Amino acid sequence: MDKKICIMGLGYIGLPTASMFATHGYNVIGVDVNEKIIKSMTNGTIHIKEPGLETIALAALNSKRLTVKTDPEPADVFIICVPTPIDENTKKSDLSYVKSACESILPYLQKGNLVILESTVPPLTTKNILIPILAKSKLVVGEDIFIAYCPERVLPGKILTELVKNDRIIGGFNLKSAQTAKKLYKSFVEGEIHLTDCTTAEMVKLMENTFRDVNIALANEFMKVSEHVGTDVWEAMSLANKHPRVNFHDPGPGVGGHCIAIDPWFLVDADREDTELIQIARRINDDMPKYIVEIVEKELEGVDKPIITIFGVAYKGNVGDTRKSPAIDIISILKEKGHEVRIYDPLVEEFDHRLSPLFEAVEDSDCILVLADHRIFNTLDLKEIFSKMRGKKVIDTKNCLSKSWKNTGFDLRILGNG
Repeated sequence: MDKKICIMGLGYIGLPTASMFATHGYNVIGVDVNEKIIKSMTNGTIHIKEPGLETIALAALNSKRLTVKTDPEPADVFIICVPTPIDENTKKSDLSYVKSACESILPYLQKGNLVILESTVPPLTTKNILIPILAKSKLVVGEDIFIAYCPERVLPGKILTELVKNDRIIGGFNLKSAQTAKKLYKSFVEGEIHLTDCTTAEMVKLMENTFRDVNIALANEFMKVSEHVGTDVWEAMSLANKHPRVNFHDPGPGVGGHCIAIDPWFLVDADREDTELIQIARRINDDMPKYIVEIVEKELEGVDKPIITIFGVAYKGNVGDTRKSPAIDIISILKEKGHEVRIYDPLVEEFDHRLSPLFEAVEDSDCILVLADHRIFNTLDLKEIFSKMRGKKVIDTKNCLSKSWKNTGFDLRILGNG
């Protein structure tokens, strides 16, 4: 293929997307303002840990189908995959990266170009921000250049598979824009591609993750009630899920990741007055770390200067991604209260706090607090861990530990099993 694609942003979505297009015959320019990322990729090192990504990215680089730079250049298609964080104080979206990316491609726009926004954004961003910036090119949007919003819908740990297999939503400025984008993605997407308008596509992405956030908040309230009345929330939810129209998510220590913990605020940003339920759900899930710390302190009441060992700081099981992980707040609160905290997570390479090897982490510890449901926790040498700990308490916030832990002699406390 002669078509050239310029992808703005080489993060968790941009790099897999660039690699996928490059290995499907396109010439791809990957652009990132982070010079360290460009340098490492030029030297054959991938900065993101994701199953299969290193293989496909290096294949794309070695074939010269993918090149990486700090500045864009002329192309047929521009895809914007830059971060869209929120301000933690105001909970307002920060669209500065989107605006900057749009401005940076202006000098390179030509008649016939397709511009796609993939970054998660509040509703009306494409219409009110992206299009006015691109209109500065003097090219007529919808006739000379085509605009589409196409949100990513992938899960860390399965990004490459889901890029191909998942259905795709494409919101076009007009029908021609949507159809042009569909033809591009059809080169590797095996799922069904659904066409709509830009604002509807923006809403779809936010609605999907907000649904999950609200569902988790409900499960967390069920968990608290079960703790209060003395029943097992896990058994109750399992039985309730046997109803043909009920499907609860699991409760836990909070909500993490770049999507679920952030995306609902984009809806609030668009309409604060009509999003009361969404805001309440966010508060419930954001307050879970405080609730977990209260449980830990209650379990360790009477223990002098307790040592607490955290098992798992990734935001979800079996991945090394710690973005917005509730473990960050839990650890900070415990340390602010003067508790000694040690951390063990064999899947995480970099973290805000020091990570320790397993047996160093449990040496003379009074309590293990499980915050991520990594499968590896059920393959450890439990007898050795038991012998090294001073106390024998284990608090499982994910209901993920096998019966072997209890059989070994640990005082196992499962969150929500009142």
